[in-house]
Amino acid sequence: MSSPQVESDASFVERHGLWTDQQFEAAQHADRLIEEKGLEVVRVSFADQHGILRGKTLLASEAPRALRNGCSITTTLLAKDTAHKTVFPVFTPGGGFGMPEMQGGGDFLMVPDPTTFRILPWATNTGWVLSDLYFADGKPVPFSTRRLLQHALGRLGDAGFELRSGLEVEFHLFKLEDARLRPAESGWPGEPPEVTMIAQGYQYLTEVRYDRLEPLIEAIRRDLLALGLPLRSTELELGPSQCEFTFHPEMGLASADTMTLFRSAVKQICRRRGYHASFMCRPKIAHTMSSGWHLHQSLAARGSPVNAFAAADGLSPAGRQYLAGLLANAAAAAAFSTPTVNGYRRYRPYSLAPDRANWGHDNRGVMIRVIGGRTGDSATRLENRVGEPAANPYLYIASQVAAGLDGIARALDPGPSADAPYDVAAPALPKSLAEALAALKCNACFREAFGDAFIGYFVQIKEAEIARFDAEVTDWEQREYFDLF
Repeated sequence: MSSPQVESDASFVERHGLWTDQQFEAAQHADRLIEEKGLEVVRVSFADQHGILRGKTLLASEAPRALRNGCSITTTLLAKDTAHKTVFPVFTPGGGFGMPEMQGGGDFLMVPDPTTFRILPWATNTGWVLSDLYFADGKPVPFSTRRLLQHALGRLGDAGFELRSGLEVEFHLFKLEDARLRPAESGWPGEPPEVTMIAQGYQYLTEVRYDRLEPLIEAIRRDLLALGLPLRSTELELGPSQCEFTFHPEMGLASADTMTLFRSAVKQICRRRGYHASFMCRPKIAHTMSSGWHLHQSLAARGSPVNAFAAADGLSPAGRQYLAGLLANAAAAAAFSTPTVNGYRRYRPYSLAPDRANWGHDNRGVMIRVIGGRTGDSATRLENRVGEPAANPYLYIASQVAAGLDGIARALDPGPSADAPYDVAAPALPKSLAEALAALKCNACFREAFGDAFIGYFVQIKEAEIARFDAEVTDWEQREYFDLF
């Protein structure tokens, strides 16, 4: 990376050589936009361990300095599970992380990536920028998931490739009836909102049913395009109030940033209009269907637009090895592609969702669907159908890169195509988050790619969520035992 010559009053970014020339140019462009568009505030955000955006809102006058010197924010945000409860002993030596920088609830810095700067179309005079996390001495925070994906992409580059990926995301849109804001409902976490459907389901891709969702989808679509996201299509899914958005393929880090901004944007746009958007895999609402996140991916030779998966006689050797790596590491990768207790409700046979680690040519019942691999098509790619839309985009995509590289490094073979995906013998996918975490703990590929410290950190957070789930008395238990015994 390059930077201007460091002077005595050099910024944090300059002192530590954090930006490329492109980022310095983007920062100057952001400065001009802030002034020319009369922005009043700028939201500085980072994606936490769950892929949820956290951050601070700065007055526009502070933004140029914050772009170059960072914005302080508490380290305890990396210690929280999905209930926003701290699961590490942050006031002990090392803060429970084994690092003095994370001890005592101190601060680290959000250093914006100015290439991600945008103006929010739904919020008045508001800018928005994504950040990476650094300690005060300029060292990157090792538990920053955006940084982990950058590292994985660096390893991919060392192997001579670049990643191209595209998003296909299912989610639900509901009418908000009761936000549940009474004091007694404000727990930790609070009571979920009460909602109603905005369309009935089971008329997959019918135009009339889509038209009933269109007034809200139109508002979302216009704002996403104004935000600069590469939206490709908006579609009606099978379930009531369920839809699917797809995005054009992007190179490197861009798809993960797109997914992070997309989810946050949709939730904000909907809430301002009296609706509730949910990327939860299977909401506990009568007749809802499970939602998935299908990740399309291929490799290009580094510095070349040529698809490294395409071959005249089918999927290239590199493509087959990458595919085999995804299959070989599928059980452990599920912890990243399906990181919630709820997401495993979706892994069911004969449901257009996978339940085992297999692949097939243009088959929607397999885990990995090979598209175009029989024709030498330049758009040849792998579609991983295993993910849930609540997954952290950086970890999901990084896990794919790491697993694919493992397959290439070991020259693995994926075996034959599964033309009857729910009948062919293949390793079963985990049936629960606990099973996925058990597979992750002993997976050499991800320990090498992410490091033992991160794997231990991630597992501890997820096991805390499972422990809280196991401690709850469920509706099923109440129905089954309360009257009988």
